[in-house]
Amino acid sequence: MGCSRLPPSASMSALVFGFLVLSGLPEFAAAVTRHYTFNITLHNVTRLCQTKSIISVNGRFPGPPIVAREGDRVVVKVVNKVSNNVTIHWHGIRQLRSGWADGPAYVTQCPIQSGQTYTYNFTITGQRGTLLWHAHISWLRATLYGPIIILPRSNESYPFPKPHKEVPIIFGEWWNADPEAVISQALQTGAGPNVSDAYTINGLPGPLYNCTSKSKDTYKLKVKPGKTYLLRLINAALNDELFFSIANHTLTVVEGDASYVKPFDTDVLLITPGQTTNVLLKTKPHFPNSTFLMAARPYFTGQGTFDNSTTAGILEYVHPTKLPPSSSQNNLPLLTPTLPPVNPSATGFVTNFTRKFRSLATAKFPANVPQTVEKRFFFTVGLGTVPCPKNMTCQGPNNGTKFSASVNNISFALPSVSILQAYFFGQNGVYTTDFPTYPPVPFNYTGTPPNNTNVSNGTRVVVLPFNTSVELVMQGTSIIGSESHPLHLHGYNFYVVGQGIGNYDPNKDPANFNLIDPVERNTFGVPAGGWVAVRFQADNPGTCMVHALPLGCPHKLGLEDGMDRTGWTATQSEVTTPTH
Repeated sequence: MGCSRLPPSASMSALVFGFLVLSGLPEFAAAVTRHYTFNITLHNVTRLCQTKSIISVNGRFPGPPIVAREGDRVVVKVVNKVSNNVTIHWHGIRQLRSGWADGPAYVTQCPIQSGQTYTYNFTITGQRGTLLWHAHISWLRATLYGPIIILPRSNESYPFPKPHKEVPIIFGEWWNADPEAVISQALQTGAGPNVSDAYTINGLPGPLYNCTSKSKDTYKLKVKPGKTYLLRLINAALNDELFFSIANHTLTVVEGDASYVKPFDTDVLLITPGQTTNVLLKTKPHFPNSTFLMAARPYFTGQGTFDNSTTAGILEYVHPTKLPPSSSQNNLPLLTPTLPPVNPSATGFVTNFTRKFRSLATAKFPANVPQTVEKRFFFTVGLGTVPCPKNMTCQGPNNGTKFSASVNNISFALPSVSILQAYFFGQNGVYTTDFPTYPPVPFNYTGTPPNNTNVSNGTRVVVLPFNTSVELVMQGTSIIGSESHPLHLHGYNFYVVGQGIGNYDPNKDPANFNLIDPVERNTFGVPAGGWVAVRFQADNPGTCMVHALPLGCPHKLGLEDGMDRTGWTATQSEVTTPTH
């Protein structure tokens, strides 16, 4: 059986995971249905003095926002008018009983073929803040992405002062080449992909690159003195964690991944691919006679090449009276921020920054972290190798191997039928239920690597009873160099109860777990040469997955050759299928 149209409703007895400037927002009534149409088309865009055709939604880059309130139902009809297969993932949406709408190709659905449509139908439950949508097949998300803005219910307010204006700030990456050609070449040779030519803020690279102008190629945020702005920060970059700062301004962090946090101030923040962070920007009380650079550049911990450049926008204050020509904004001094170094020497800053995130843990916004654990999993994540095909020269660690990412030494094998469809129809042979819950061969994970670095391939899942409380420890490895691995859990939020550098110690480290107010997220970086422990309740039916987002190596992207992921199942749940 290949990919097919599913019946109008369905029940399932198991839950399968696979590791695999906005202003004037409308005042929405409570719990309504929001309809959107996404036309996937080609249109020409010029960046860095080069014009090329990109795949976009409704001819916009970045794509249009999804705006709704907590409790609203969202229906998005996607019409594929390009030759590429497409899916859209609603990154961070819980998808309670709507697993068919999650979007990862061959996990919860088969791709939307050229000339076809697919309707995503989901309800936003218990979430408010900022998330993102993006393509979830190959590297189409290089240009197919946009914000999801979830407002509180109409009779509720933010747990912080109401801002004067709300502004999405979306970080991305730009390739002069076709990103599909970049990933195709990398998968064929087994090497890391060619790095991007620029980072972007709201689709624009900024003035620090060659062949860019401050007027056309730079995002400008215009603000008034003495006001508070809510900046909805989104990292839609494919590969890199990014530092961000605004010169001479302090930001107050109030939310991460659509979950409120205890507010804290920072001059610099780190945002991982797939993460969102809401911050309050309090402008200066009077016109400052300066403009201010907003800059982002990578935090890189691996051994390969990376885009060592800086994207920038400009924060401009609106003068209460019109400035004379001699005092225009272009003549004002431009102040620049100080960002941490791009290399692993910034790891101390990163660790301290991520530990500042704490849930509100109030009666209205509780931290429902599982206090007891029924199932424990220990997964190693990192780079290994696979042999080069016969009569072919590869560009992995040596010319006889390719790079391949894995969890517990297993690299995900892409099926030809979506896992959720296979489960629903009882189709055998698509996946197996024997994923190892611990590494098959223990070793010194952050020390001297083993001699054999080969990984195996498979589409394997773990079976869980419904509503099981789960603790998952993700351990980074140094098999082929240590690097940070962003971890994303589809269909769920998790609580980050612990993290550390070196090898996880199950006898000592749990004593330091935060079970009171741990941050609740859907994406978190496994530290380079370290580990992270998360807990969650397996209470959501549907095929979901945990995977490491790409950081430099295509074999971490997964839908081509080896996303770090595996799968799980839980009983006594129901899920309905989408309309097409």
